[in-house]
Amino acid sequence: MKITVVGGGSWGLALSKVLSDNSHEVLVYDINEKIVKKINEKHICLQLNEDIPKDIKATNNIKDAIDHSEVLLFVVPTKVLRLAIASFVPHLSSPKLIINAAKGIEPETFLRMSEVFEEMIPKEYLKGFVSLSGPSHAEEVIKGMITVITASSEKEENALFVQDLFHNSDYFRVYSSTDLKGAELGGGLKNIFALASGLIAGKGLGDNARAALITRGLVEMGKIYESYGANPQSLTGLTGIGDLIVTCTSVHSRNFQAGYKIGNGKDLEETLASMTMVVEGIRTCEAAYKYGKAHNLEIPIIEAIYEVLFCNLDPDNASKRLLGRNLKSE
Repeated sequence: MKITVVGGGSWGLALSKVLSDNSHEVLVYDINEKIVKKINEKHICLQLNEDIPKDIKATNNIKDAIDHSEVLLFVVPTKVLRLAIASFVPHLSSPKLIINAAKGIEPETFLRMSEVFEEMIPKEYLKGFVSLSGPSHAEEVIKGMITVITASSEKEENALFVQDLFHNSDYFRVYSSTDLKGAELGGGLKNIFALASGLIAGKGLGDNARAALITRGLVEMGKIYESYGANPQSLTGLTGIGDLIVTCTSVHSRNFQAGYKIGNGKDLEETLASMTMVVEGIRTCEAAYKYGKAHNLEIPIIEAIYEVLFCNLDPDNASKRLLGRNLKSE
């Protein structure tokens, strides 16, 4: 089957490798000519310097990308997602199934990514929407290391279609789910706590503190799940605690790396300038903080992380404030 992948970054090419290994015909679209050339001429992922299958092709011609397939896999940072969608919409002439692998929530609107697609793509051109999420690092997937994720859609047939599309019995197992809200929220919110986990590591606060962060972070995620109307059971699945664990404990996580640098004394501007990839957790933290305030949610960890990132709160003072709150039952 022909598949168009929008975004030639590390995660886009890792997923392209899975599709290619499953004998699908993959065309990657990217606006960066350097990335397109690296794919077509050198057959490597520029960001990770890893080989990719030679049958993966790339283009910066948007019409060629759209005409290639009825399935569009979007793998672009959430902050440029609207720009990417806007560039595609004028060229659409037939319904497309949208698969999204980017994770986050819009700070301004509190919209999930599926809602952004629904808002921007005319109904006659939107065949369906599926979120691909779970504990997965591009650095491992591109090497064919064992990974298990979830395809989520409000329409079960779409989730099952994507499950079959990506499942590879050698290294890439895919579950299906109809809790799209839970999958999208988990995929976005876990990045906030990965930032905090990196900060804990950078400050040398130890594994006990990290375990407490992950556990209490799940509680705060649950409050946001409930407010959005997501299924709380998704918290215990791959898109919830699964994604949270891998992002909070792995040096592969760009959010963990960013938090580590902040814990070592760098401010937010310095940290972002030193990162080679987008740190999604910063934008999602802003969204979750504002959403919590708007809906009167008690999410003290998210509030503390927000103030460290955006209000110059010293991490040590943030820690003291969290530990000094009124005692309560679990």
